Amino acid sequence: MKTTELRQKDAAAIETEIKALQKAHFGLRMQKALQQLSNTSTLRTTRRDIARAKTILAQKQKQAATAK
Repeated sequence: MKTTELRQKDAAAIETEIKALQKAHFGLRMQKALQQLSNTSTLRTTRRDIARAKTILAQKQKQAATAK
């Protein structure tokens, strides 16, 4: 997911996106543990997507706190 797409969403939508990404990452880790994962680079991309979403969420929360 691109940062421009995440920045257009509100905080609640980003939180649901993070939860979905974490669930997908867990599934990929289980597939890797069971030797069923063929493309291991997806683990890296989902982990980075989670970090990207968390960073943007923190920025939005900080911006909202300073606006009040």
